[in-house]
Amino acid sequence: MRVPVIVDEAPVPPPAPHRTAAPTAATTIVAVRTALPPYRYTQDDLTERIGDLCLPAEADRSVLRRLHASAGVRTRHLALPIEKYAALGDFGQSNDAWVAAGLELAEEALTGALQEAGLRPADVDLLVCASITGVAAPSLDARLAGRVGLRSDVKRLPVFGLGCAAGAAGLARVHDYLRGHPDDIAVLLTVELCSLTLQQHDASRANLVAGALFADGAAALVARGRGSGGDGRSDGGCAGPDMTGPSVVATRSRLYPGTEQLLGWDVGASGFRVVIDPSVPGLVRDHFGRHVNGFLAEHGLDTEDIATWVCHPGGPRILAAVTDTLGLPDGALDSARQSLATVGNMSSVSVLHVLQNTMQSRRLAPGAWGLLMAMGPGFCSELVLLRW
Repeated sequence: MRVPVIVDEAPVPPPAPHRTAAPTAATTIVAVRTALPPYRYTQDDLTERIGDLCLPAEADRSVLRRLHASAGVRTRHLALPIEKYAALGDFGQSNDAWVAAGLELAEEALTGALQEAGLRPADVDLLVCASITGVAAPSLDARLAGRVGLRSDVKRLPVFGLGCAAGAAGLARVHDYLRGHPDDIAVLLTVELCSLTLQQHDASRANLVAGALFADGAAALVARGRGSGGDGRSDGGCAGPDMTGPSVVATRSRLYPGTEQLLGWDVGASGFRVVIDPSVPGLVRDHFGRHVNGFLAEHGLDTEDIATWVCHPGGPRILAAVTDTLGLPDGALDSARQSLATVGNMSSVSVLHVLQNTMQSRRLAPGAWGLLMAMGPGFCSELVLLRW
């Protein structure tokens, strides 16, 4: 059944005078590093194996095969070898696997990002750690601290519930923190092992869609405040002037009232059962563009001023809806489509994977604008305006 959608129709403010000079940056992104599990599979390798896990032996698999063929995914990485998933008998076993594999990937992503930034674990003042695919107390960040050598007085913020939006929302909250603590170094760490939430013996369309799209990974983003760089720390450059990352100019969060049931989890004895309503792309197409355009207008910009779009690769239908609602040219979201094709949808990790690839592969002119954007449960959207 289609869920009624009621959205806030607040008026979009008129465009501000076009601004050519960037405001003083409070946050500079100095490194992003993604870590992927060693178990890599092609989409074709996984289709029948996921069918074995989710469908009765006698079931028609034509829908499953169409979903996998149209998902825009060529290869994915899983937390465990595919043959081990059938032995995960309950939520406790899946969550134990999330803790074990998640810590390994988190350590790899965090230490790699700090090394790229020329920093030590002891330099980190704030660690924000986001995941929606498992739970732990002590949280992953607390378990990680001693393993990698974080200070005992490091500030920690574990985050659950933002889902795919957490990569963008986490960066926005890191920016908020660094505005008030300009001498500090902050890290955003996202860990998502989506494969461990796949529901066995569940032939629902939402579960099959998740099984066609989602994958596993972790990412760490290192950011410095305006005043950081003393006390023996690096000056914030990653590996030289060509690797200096973008600055955060502004952020915007948006909740869409009446849409709470469209995306998220139904939590039960078997763990996290995915909720993906088919009306989500329509919601994006009808309303997301208005909110993006309003946000840009507040800064004297429009879509033609954005040199690079860093978009969470939610799936082909979401990317098509974003392209349509913003009136983007062909190829504007190719970085997101490439990420989806090579590593699948890794929830909150994916937008950071796209950002990493953008920073490594694109030579953007000084002063170029970028917009990082993601959507998630709530239903919500998160925008981060960047400038190189």
